[in-house]
Amino acid sequence: MSMTTGGGAGGYSSDINVTPMIDILLVLLIIFMVIVPTVPKGLDALVPQPPKDPTKTPPTTDRTIVVQVIYRPGQTPAYKINETDYPKAELLPKLTEIYANRAERIMFVKGDDDVNFAYVAEVIDIGRAANVDHIGLMTPKIMAGQ
Repeated sequence: MSMTTGGGAGGYSSDINVTPMIDILLVLLIIFMVIVPTVPKGLDALVPQPPKDPTKTPPTTDRTIVVQVIYRPGQTPAYKINETDYPKAELLPKLTEIYANRAERIMFVKGDDDVNFAYVAEVIDIGRAANVDHIGLMTPKIMAGQ
């Protein structure tokens, strides 16, 4: 409440009382903090990380499985599993055989720039059908200065 001082009869004061406005502001702030999600959930993507020491080349092992979708103009794309050519019909049986006795079920899919993404999505579906737990997409290397 505000009081007036000075002579004369008590009267109304034209000062604004901001206490109720601050209370409303704090309540709205708490409501918006509760409503807004704290952790946004997106797609889980597994992206290969660059080596910590670029002078050392990583050893090639049989643990890393890379399925390539290779663009062929005017034809359906070609498919490779770790540099070995396979027709599309043989991808599921071969991947099922590869991942049958593995504890770590990780696969990477690499598609050429000109290939339609629908073919890459089919390879991802084939990987899921072969019980692969984590499927990552490989992107082209970006050179510095471009």
